[in-house]
Amino acid sequence: MDSKDKPLSQFTVLDLTVARAGPVAVRLLADWGAKVIRIEPPVRRDRGSIIGKNRGSDSQNLHRNKRSICLDLKSLEGREILYTFVKQADVVVENFRAEVKERLGISYEQLKQVNDKIILASISGFGQDGPYKDRPGLDQILQGMSGLMSVTGNLESGPTRTGIAISDTTSGMFLGQGILLALLHREITGQGQWVHTSLLEGMLSKLDFQGSRYTVNKEIPVPTGNFHPTLSPMGTFHTRDGLVNIAASTDRMFVTLCEKLGCPESSKDDRFTSPEKRRKNRQALDAIIEKNTKRFSSTELIESLNPAGIPCGPIYNIGQAFEDPQAKYLKMVIPASHPVLGNIDLVRSPINLSAFPHDDHFHHAGPDNGEHTTEIMSEMGYDAKEIVALKNNGVIQ
Repeated sequence: MDSKDKPLSQFTVLDLTVARAGPVAVRLLADWGAKVIRIEPPVRRDRGSIIGKNRGSDSQNLHRNKRSICLDLKSLEGREILYTFVKQADVVVENFRAEVKERLGISYEQLKQVNDKIILASISGFGQDGPYKDRPGLDQILQGMSGLMSVTGNLESGPTRTGIAISDTTSGMFLGQGILLALLHREITGQGQWVHTSLLEGMLSKLDFQGSRYTVNKEIPVPTGNFHPTLSPMGTFHTRDGLVNIAASTDRMFVTLCEKLGCPESSKDDRFTSPEKRRKNRQALDAIIEKNTKRFSSTELIESLNPAGIPCGPIYNIGQAFEDPQAKYLKMVIPASHPVLGNIDLVRSPINLSAFPHDDHFHHAGPDNGEHTTEIMSEMGYDAKEIVALKNNGVIQ
């Protein structure tokens, strides 16, 4: 399917973001057809990025389906070009500090003077205002400050980081949702607005039931390792040849599990006859279950318990996860064609729309810095002489 036929193809997005959270939000829009223009500083001023080089796997996965222009926003001419783009755009996405936004002329009030229908989408570590608004926000810092690390790991390990950049990707997804809400609102009212979120807001929301245990009951959750904090039995158990996850928290599931494991008497043990009792006596129960799971191979348990309505699954490494038959069937990996790297496999959007089936390839790979400068400038109304002059002056690259 051509990108112009996708649900967001009518929208133009200016992407001024760096790092990870902002690009994740923009990727959502790019994957569904938005015309995304990455506005990057001239290479001489580019201090690099934590995501690595443009042709690295991380950058390619973050910036596929986007185009790039190098533009010096610190120059007066560069700002004038940006405003020309803003007049023709729908969304501007950024993650600068407030003072930098003002200095570059991209605060909401400044952009609204150029295009009163523009949507400015901002993402930060701690929010646009408040005592921490100027602090730098990185994923691991927010994993700690949000409380996530305090419930990850176990009592012996102490606070443990999650193995992915969860605060970046979470806040990026929330900002993407916010942009879609703002676009929907504008379709109805004709009004633009400022939509913003932060890594801290995203992670406090992501705590979900662990958060509400505190906000409602003032209960401070503690880490429980690979076992569910409130339901039992639900966790990781050794088998004859490895490990599996088993979830059998309802009375029916628990009785069936005991039968399948060959210990039906355990379901009648007075310590385990209700969800509350099983949770209270979870250590004793987990020990009984593991004693019996060790008699089976992982495959035997997976093939026995799932048909009986008891969720049971293997514990994969990343490679095994992508090579699993179900993941392969879902075609979560599709290629992008890069002029230097050739075909590279990237992870597709997890959203499925019946009216817009997934393509069998991305419409283009992540761009090099300024790869599309001439092309984009022409589309925005600049003629060849103007483009050459701006390049000679270092305004564009």
